[in-house]
Amino acid sequence: MIDTRGLHPTDKVADYLARGWWSRETADQLFRDRVAERADILAIVDPANRADILGAAPRRLTWQELDAEVTWLAARLLEIGLRRGDVLGVQLPNTIELVEAYLAAWTIGVVVSPLPMQYREHEVVEMARQASFGALLTVPVFADRSPAGAVVAVRDRLPSLRHVLTISQPGEGGGITGTHDLTPTAATVAERTRVEQHLASDPNDPNDCVTICWTSGTENTPKGVPRCHFDWLSVSWATVDAPRMVPDDILLNPFPMVNMAGITGLFLPWLRTGALLVQHHPFDVGVFLRQIAEERVTYTLAPPALLSVLLQNEQLLAANDLGSLTRIGSGSAPLQPAMVRGWQEKFGIGVINFFGSNEGLALLSSPEDFPDPEERAQFFPRYGTPGVSWSSRVSHWVGIKIIDPTTGNEVTEIGGAGELCIDGPTVFAGYLHGSDRPSPFDEAGMLRTGDMFEIAGDQGQYLRFVDRIKDIVIRGGMNIAPAELESLITEHPAVAEVAVIGDPDPVLGERVAAVVTLVNGASLTLTELTSFLRDRRIASYKLPERLEIRATLPRNPVGKLVKRQLRPSPGSGSVS
Repeated sequence: MIDTRGLHPTDKVADYLARGWWSRETADQLFRDRVAERADILAIVDPANRADILGAAPRRLTWQELDAEVTWLAARLLEIGLRRGDVLGVQLPNTIELVEAYLAAWTIGVVVSPLPMQYREHEVVEMARQASFGALLTVPVFADRSPAGAVVAVRDRLPSLRHVLTISQPGEGGGITGTHDLTPTAATVAERTRVEQHLASDPNDPNDCVTICWTSGTENTPKGVPRCHFDWLSVSWATVDAPRMVPDDILLNPFPMVNMAGITGLFLPWLRTGALLVQHHPFDVGVFLRQIAEERVTYTLAPPALLSVLLQNEQLLAANDLGSLTRIGSGSAPLQPAMVRGWQEKFGIGVINFFGSNEGLALLSSPEDFPDPEERAQFFPRYGTPGVSWSSRVSHWVGIKIIDPTTGNEVTEIGGAGELCIDGPTVFAGYLHGSDRPSPFDEAGMLRTGDMFEIAGDQGQYLRFVDRIKDIVIRGGMNIAPAELESLITEHPAVAEVAVIGDPDPVLGERVAAVVTLVNGASLTLTELTSFLRDRRIASYKLPERLEIRATLPRNPVGKLVKRQLRPSPGSGSVS
């Protein structure tokens, strides 16, 4: 067991409560409130392709039916000895059971540490050791492998692990030696009484940890990010406000519920509003579009690359009725202005631009604040600009500074750029085992995001993303932002996706390289690409000097591009 009580200091808690930035609500209480309000209304729907990935037909549960199974699972977790502060590793696809696992654990004060389905023994052992898993909950079979069997095989390397649990519906396997099988059912009166008595005797505190998510690991070993009710629920207001979410919404969740996008993008807003949550996993564009049409989805999330590819596939879009969809949230990479404009002009769908991380939500650009789709793609609000107001309540909560990474001085002039630092109720308290790591906070206690932004707009009211500081390519002393080049290169009709990296060079330090995937049937040469970019009148030192064409770009289990796998190994050289 690790210390998961009181993540934030008491003086900060008192201050934020007094300001109204935090409240005493907890995520499990939100669920009980929705059950009381919407008992017989449909609450959640399984992935349409559940039978293909797990074996059993998809289910549909009302709030009351979901509550009955959540209570049953909470009783089972108590039965095996899990208590407040224990960490439950959860490796489940986006199914109803994943939602039940979160809600059941939170009801009894157990911390959930979610793991992507793509993780295998190596990653599971690393995460379980760092967070001292007391139990791990997974599925007996997933497609062609057994996640439960894999955990059992390495159990001797996990001294803290007391239980390996599987959860499934009839026909989805089970009976894995060394595991305890669970099949959710409605709680009995006695089971409900036991859970209610436990909650009454040991009530949840909103400052207690509820999740330990993991950083992307795009550059090194993932770090644990503990989050409590306070900061998760404050983030959820941003993801409710930006799309103006209401109880009548139908939400399609294609992001794994293992990090900020999946948890606060749709899961917690669903708890806040009582909307209908439609699960999706693993990502399949045909199933995704069919769910939008059949479930009459009104709001969903999608990565920018997918939105760009879909916009170019008029035949696929014409074959699916997207008439119910009114807005889409996107982020994790810069949005292309042409893509955001295309969705708005062709379909009347506003794409909302989100920027944040597991450590802290920072910025969001909604159609309400940025009616012009091209501005929405390129700019975020610079909260705190005198005389400028924004629609989301978090604009009054999140503090922002731009810091010159070389001098450490604050940047305030229009056109100036530096590292984005943030504070406020959406920011986490620190990494798991933080005393063993460099602090992510500056001397003033603000989170250093590692992202470079430029101050823009006639009043300095905007921020424009430049790039990750560590991704900046330095050629002959000149800084080149890969994100800027990537935005331009994706406008080429042959390019589906692109990653710009720096190739080592003994004279210039680095040279620009572009690694691309192509639209089906297209071709591209370096000469054609540089000619296209020259027509955009960019500085010649930014032009790629190497072009590499790949079938796919490497991504980690949560879909983020892993640029380190594209960079030449030391001494390998590069080929133009």
